[in-house]
Amino acid sequence: MLSKNEIIRWLKEKDAQRLEALWLQADRIREQYVGNTVYFRGIIEISNYCARYCKYCGINAGNKTLKRYRLSMDEILTVAQTIERLDYGTVVLQAGEDPALSGEWITELIKRIKNESDLAVTLSLGERTPEELEAWRLAGADRYLLKFETADLRLFNEIHPLQNNGPWKNRLEILHFLKQIGYETGSGIMIGLPGQTYDELAEAILLFQELDLDMIGNGPFIPHPDTPLGKEYERMKNSDQQAPNDALTTCKVNALTRLVCPTVNIPSTTALATIDRQQGRENGLLRGANVIMPDFTPLPYRQWYEIYPGRLQAYKPPEEQHALLLKMLHKIGRTMGRGKGVSLNYLKKRD
Repeated sequence: MLSKNEIIRWLKEKDAQRLEALWLQADRIREQYVGNTVYFRGIIEISNYCARYCKYCGINAGNKTLKRYRLSMDEILTVAQTIERLDYGTVVLQAGEDPALSGEWITELIKRIKNESDLAVTLSLGERTPEELEAWRLAGADRYLLKFETADLRLFNEIHPLQNNGPWKNRLEILHFLKQIGYETGSGIMIGLPGQTYDELAEAILLFQELDLDMIGNGPFIPHPDTPLGKEYERMKNSDQQAPNDALTTCKVNALTRLVCPTVNIPSTTALATIDRQQGRENGLLRGANVIMPDFTPLPYRQWYEIYPGRLQAYKPPEEQHALLLKMLHKIGRTMGRGKGVSLNYLKKRD
């Protein structure tokens, strides 16, 4: 158990030799609890419409320059077939909070995927109603991913306009509900948000433990020039109290997350690989992570799901991405996991 002060000291640590000890410890704990296999999840970004005005996100409703799209059910099922053909055990259906993706339509989509494949289904569709979340679970959805982004409620409300317009008090309430109805539940944060401090990062890491999550995905804040927070970043980035949005700090957060939550699944995120194109994804796996989530959204739709600019492999077809990832795994002595890769943390609670 790490104290808050110990976590803050690690987050501020700059000595490469001392940090090497942190990386080794996180990697050792990862191997001890979740092994040397890396599970792949295929993401399909099914819509970039969104009713929200989140200040950091490039697909927010206020961005009038973005070309919008919404995939058909048949398009999604075709991609799911490719994901299964490449031996991935999970499809991740992700979208903005799109009102046109009705509860009934998503229910039918889940049923078809489960009837036509052996894939686990992860949903990342934002803040939906309790009735929808329950219906999707009954239809066969296995997991739900909803990031709380920051443990600072003031900062969360500042960057998420309209946050309280729905049936929920906050995202933590939703996460508790998701766990209650049987989802394998995931969350995470952005690292280096304007106004975010080291103290707040430490609070978030301890909150991961308190929430007893099954998957934790953390990535750096990447400023989007067409968003309010992208402009705010330029003013805040040199503050002494501001937590950096760099690859090093992201790896520290992931390593510390592994130490306090040893049995969870932790992805080495695309955002980390985007800000460190040479070694970001690899370093993530060497510093606590055990999951990779490549993008299978069909070209050219993929370029229009621009939550942040410059995403890695935005134009590479699935087979090419897959070959590069297998090559990288071989380089670091890891192997691709087979099957659905259910979180050990989730399984423990059901024994």
